[in-house]
Amino acid sequence: MKKTSPKSIVNKTSKTRRKYDDAFKQQALQLIRLGQSVPTVAQTLGVGEGLLYKWKQAQRPAVQEQELEQLRAKLKQVETERDILKKALSIFSRQT
Repeated sequence: MKKTSPKSIVNKTSKTRRKYDDAFKQQALQLIRLGQSVPTVAQTLGVGEGLLYKWKQAQRPAVQEQELEQLRAKLKQVETERDILKKALSIFSRQT
């Protein structure tokens, strides 16, 4: 019969996952956006680097979607300005 040491039993049951709220995640990602390196932020906050990279990757689609919406709005504004200038050009070119 094989004996199990108390240490091996503790290792199997002591792993628990920490949960981080969205505010904490956003704060960590803000530090990275402000120029701090991922390893520095991870060490400062006591979070694994891999976890920060995961959060960063998960946020990317949301940021890209927001940027896409801003670009679409800007495009619409520029197209409207272009159309107004075309009409003005045709009006002024007829008068001469």
